[in-house]
Amino acid sequence: MNAITDLSKQDLSITTRAAGRISKLMAEEGSDALMFRIAVSGGGCSGFQYGFSLDDSKLEDDVLFERDGVKVVVDTTSLELIRGGEVDFVEELVGSYFQVKNPNATSTCGCGTSFAVS
Repeated sequence: MNAITDLSKQDLSITTRAAGRISKLMAEEGSDALMFRIAVSGGGCSGFQYGFSLDDSKLEDDVLFERDGVKVVVDTTSLELIRGGEVDFVEELVGSYFQVKNPNATSTCGCGTSFAVS
């Protein structure tokens, strides 16, 4: 099977905290049609970096995940790099941010926004 048809809900999980924050962001934008996009690109101090944005369109190679009424889209290339991961929203004294707990990462940078794979 190819990557698009061999996907399951186990490929990426979204925590309740992440879904709640995404819902708040959508409400602030005034649109329930928005989706939370996760993309992996080359760069960062470890080789790859995570990107997060709101998007109103689903592309042909996107995979859709849903949790508590919010939609998260990830392109199949990015999904291969974060397969089995978990998207969370972390609130700490120094700030708040989305975090990907990526089982495929062999190393990460100190800030957690970039990673490397073997």
